[in-house]
Amino acid sequence: MTREVSEGSRPGREAWKDSSLPAERRAADLVGRMTIEEKVLQTVHAAAAIERLGVPEYDWWNECLHGVARAGVATVFPQAIGLAATFSTDLMRRVATAISDEARAKHHESLRNGDRSQYTGLTCWSPNVNIFRDPRWGRGQETYGECPHLTARMGVEFCKGLQGDDEKYLKLVATPKHYAVHSGPEKGRHAFDVSVSDRDLWETYLPAFEACVTEARAASVMGAYNCFRGVPCCASELLLEKILREKWAFEGYVVSDCGAIRDIYMYHKVVETCEEARAMAISAGCDLNCCETCGERPMSVTALIHAMETGLLAEELLDRSVVRLFTARFRLGMFDPPSLVPYAQIPYEVNDCPDHRELSLRAARESVVLLKNAEGLLPLDRAIASVAVIGPNAADVEVMLGNYHGEPSGAVTILDGIRNALPGAEVRYSQGCEVLGGGKEGFDDAIELAEKSDVVVMCVGLSNAVEGEECENATGDRSDLLLPGVQEELLRAVRETGKPMIVVLLSGSAVAINWAQEHAGAVLCAWYPGQEGGTAVADVLFGRYNPAGRLPVTFYKSVEQLPDFLNYEMAGRTYRYFRDEPLYPFGFGLSYTSFEYSDLKLSAVKIEAGDSLAVSATVTNTGQIDGDEVVQLYLSDVESSVPAPIRDLVGFDRLGIRAGEAKTVEFTILPRQMSRVDDTGRRFIEPGAFEITLGGGQVGSGAPIVTGAFQVTG
Repeated sequence: MTREVSEGSRPGREAWKDSSLPAERRAADLVGRMTIEEKVLQTVHAAAAIERLGVPEYDWWNECLHGVARAGVATVFPQAIGLAATFSTDLMRRVATAISDEARAKHHESLRNGDRSQYTGLTCWSPNVNIFRDPRWGRGQETYGECPHLTARMGVEFCKGLQGDDEKYLKLVATPKHYAVHSGPEKGRHAFDVSVSDRDLWETYLPAFEACVTEARAASVMGAYNCFRGVPCCASELLLEKILREKWAFEGYVVSDCGAIRDIYMYHKVVETCEEARAMAISAGCDLNCCETCGERPMSVTALIHAMETGLLAEELLDRSVVRLFTARFRLGMFDPPSLVPYAQIPYEVNDCPDHRELSLRAARESVVLLKNAEGLLPLDRAIASVAVIGPNAADVEVMLGNYHGEPSGAVTILDGIRNALPGAEVRYSQGCEVLGGGKEGFDDAIELAEKSDVVVMCVGLSNAVEGEECENATGDRSDLLLPGVQEELLRAVRETGKPMIVVLLSGSAVAINWAQEHAGAVLCAWYPGQEGGTAVADVLFGRYNPAGRLPVTFYKSVEQLPDFLNYEMAGRTYRYFRDEPLYPFGFGLSYTSFEYSDLKLSAVKIEAGDSLAVSATVTNTGQIDGDEVVQLYLSDVESSVPAPIRDLVGFDRLGIRAGEAKTVEFTILPRQMSRVDDTGRRFIEPGAFEITLGGGQVGSGAPIVTGAFQVTG
């Protein structure tokens, strides 16, 4: 069904080559010159060249979750969950800017070398702004945690840092994913159907996507594998048209998750053929098909051509998708001289440069959460004579990196970091056991080294062998929250030596380390801290850095405290709805100094519905050393006529405060943050009482706080 375009169909000069024209106009002109087959070949992620028009091939698939991934050497920052633990939007913007510098530099170097392969492009499938509703989900490590507000604020800064601030050209394309209502289980993601209330949809699952689209102007969105209310997300008119484009005024393109179009007919079985699935997706607004396997691509292309031949898809809908795709390529400057595109001038030497490695170290330091510090065991004296470093995560580079990572030119493990910090001490190492499995062959060696040492640092936790994506390991998810294998037995055995024990937990999610919390002298959560993680942990252990990370997720005591993993309703989940006692609450984290809050002020004690409220307070470092404090503002609607969260985080700020210094913090609670959603999806603000807490954590966490209240009137 080849339809050649006559020369007369586009009179005059070729507008698509005119860099002064708007990107969408140039895209429409170029697409108008293509045959149907040529257009179809642009709707898969490995888009073919159109030689007669001078259009080069382009692979849309690139990844930059916490550094440019899968493209050789690149700076590896802490995994996304660790970046969330910094509670620093400023740091997030700086990290994303560094990542986009490296992605741009790599792209142009690849072009100079004639390389247009996968992972060399400018369209990056990050960030993951799904809500980490259940700690069993293996991909939760890729997210910014369980809080819609924290996720939205971090996601917005990441998208802005990727896309840059030029008025004409995009630096990269950011792609918030996986839209929408997606968070495991991994094994069922290709066939699972999610149905949640409008309240949970609009108050929990959609806010981060909305913020990334409406505030950060993300140029792309990735659809999820699962169905939502019986319709595959990548073919959902509700999600892609009514919400994304009509309600949020999204103007970019939508890409499917990889293999999700195949799922429409193969696993969801809402249609019978590939032709119907491709037509259904494009009609609903999914413009680009990420074909998971090489064999899937030609079938997908052939199927779409056949869908058009048989009338399943109108040509104007195909044109709509291809114009959206080429609009993005024009906005990236792909068809303009490099001299016109400011980001094309970024030198390749920026990749893995010293400044970026230093930024990775800063991010790792700021992500470390001090969970316990009995009797001031930490920081350790740097004059200590001997340290035993024990555990399966002590010397493993891969466990530092998490998933979707690049290759650091150098990486510092926890063992490396401690050795570097103590050049005059004897630092002994024993693996003790594996992350998984039941072998105890290394116990005796670990115990012997502990007995010879002044203090023991136990490096335990998870790895990508335990949690990750379905395609990366056998299960993807966890079935419980415990330390896997015999790691807790190793902790108990080493504790019997009587030596002071510090537990360093490396993981991408919450772990029920109940025994360690009770018996260890100190506990640090270091996540998957990136290439400089070992230095960061050592800096915290030996007092070169005062920890101030905060938990972006709730740490539960047991899986029995959670609803069924398959249940996507939010009742009983996360700090917003969980009423039992957690092991560690969301927002929790200790410091080597102390803080005090005072002088809480509200702009009014009564406001009319639709008005904002200003909140301020004084924060004083009452300790002996400088440190950061993460100020958290929570709001509770105590008279709501519909089910409401126990509390919502509505503001946060990370402040550096010198010993003895006081700073004023100011927040504005917006009308939308006081609103509720009813059973029909209607958002409204009603009269009633609200309570606020402002401090270093939630009520009941032990953190210093001040409290206040106000009334919304009709």
